[in-house]
Amino acid sequence: MASLSPSRNLLGAYDTGGYFDEMFERPGKPRPHYAKIFEQLAGMIPAQFEERRQSADLSFLVQGITFTVYSDGQGTERLFPFDLIPRIIPNSEWQRIDRGLSQRVIALNLFLQDVYGKQRIFADRQIPRSLVYSCRHFHREAIGIEVPRGIHTHICGIDLVRDSKTGELVVLEDNVRTPSGISYVLENRLVMMRTFPDAFQSYEVLPVNHYPAELLRILRSISSRGDDDTQIVLLTPGIYNSAYFEHSFLAQQMGIELVEGRDLLVDGGFVFMKTIHGLKQVDVIYRRVDDEFLDSLTFRPDSILGIPGLMAAYRAGNVALANAVGNGAADDKAIYAYVPTFIRYYLGEEPILKNVDTYLCSKSDDLSYVIEHLHELVVKSVGESGGYGMLIGPAADRKRLQEFKERIKADPRNYIAQPVVPLSRVPSYDSGPGTVYGRHVDLRPYCLYDGEKVTIVPGGLTRVALQPGSLVVNSSQGGGSKDTWVLFGEN
Repeated sequence: MASLSPSRNLLGAYDTGGYFDEMFERPGKPRPHYAKIFEQLAGMIPAQFEERRQSADLSFLVQGITFTVYSDGQGTERLFPFDLIPRIIPNSEWQRIDRGLSQRVIALNLFLQDVYGKQRIFADRQIPRSLVYSCRHFHREAIGIEVPRGIHTHICGIDLVRDSKTGELVVLEDNVRTPSGISYVLENRLVMMRTFPDAFQSYEVLPVNHYPAELLRILRSISSRGDDDTQIVLLTPGIYNSAYFEHSFLAQQMGIELVEGRDLLVDGGFVFMKTIHGLKQVDVIYRRVDDEFLDSLTFRPDSILGIPGLMAAYRAGNVALANAVGNGAADDKAIYAYVPTFIRYYLGEEPILKNVDTYLCSKSDDLSYVIEHLHELVVKSVGESGGYGMLIGPAADRKRLQEFKERIKADPRNYIAQPVVPLSRVPSYDSGPGTVYGRHVDLRPYCLYDGEKVTIVPGGLTRVALQPGSLVVNSSQGGGSKDTWVLFGEN
């Protein structure tokens, strides 16, 4: 074991802080699957690590790997912060995650099939019809549409957190509309292999680079023509979207056209792409445009991001969309509370992965409890994402608590509350003092569903709250990411 003095040892002064630490069983004692990288990090001084960090940042800069922050009012484009100390998951733990996520994705798909079809779940009183119908992302316009192969949830990003109190991984939320972040998973791995090759080569890490090929296979499978002439496009809102890098990256990786709404039109119930050789029929649209902006004739009449008449072509079965329209009914944060019910109802199984305990402010008893204990809870707006519309009660001042009380009372359906989950931490490098500190993390694995099986990229995006003490990991709120290594074995 390396024995440099604490003043020179990169990990010498590391403090687990009383949280579940992914690397350490206890101070100074690494978990077995972290032992090899601990040896390497313990033998480095901050200057050596800083050199590699700068190399990684340069690599991201050269490749244009950025995201856009809208909260500053300027649409600032920034590098996505990347921390070189990876999160490592032994294979046995990953197998349980894989089974739990597969179960969840299939149940969510069955729920969406049902609520836009026969609606058996309402007749059997498993979830209130009013809760689903009042969801702003539930679209009556999609009722009765028979989606290709019955797949609504082609691509899902399910957020997991580890509760420091129990050490258990639980589901924090589901993202089944247009989940983003997979490009960072793929690029993080490439950058890690270039800048920290000695650490990477000391492990057998499961690959992630098959994701674009698997996604392309699924997109081809939902084409009604099903031949070599199948035309697939990726529909982006454009260069000012925060995830535009990812849109262009995935289109390039899959070898499909990257288009905006103005590049497409509907004629005779079919969708066509404008090309220099004339119109070309489009069979499948991997859309990264939200439902409300897809078709100005059906949804928002002021939208210029979509294609007028698209929903008519979709309903007629002349074009396939991934993900399906109306999926927001499944990732509404109030409906999230019922996913364990979906698993039992549709699959006849017990959930492998638990939910975080959730209070629905639309229920009078829950509302009373939330108002009384607001200072102890995390409150979320059911339709928001990216860390927006959220209150962390223990960190809020009296004025903000009162403001949220009024918001909740005025629109209780729009809010849920949960206990503060003490997220696990992973050692993360702070370039200012040149020291490693524990920072809270979550994990977003990416799941692809072809109607028969769920394929999950080993690992996913580990997001890290780089601000000291923060539990908010979203990039828009100052978060960054880590490479996630799922091992072939246990260590």
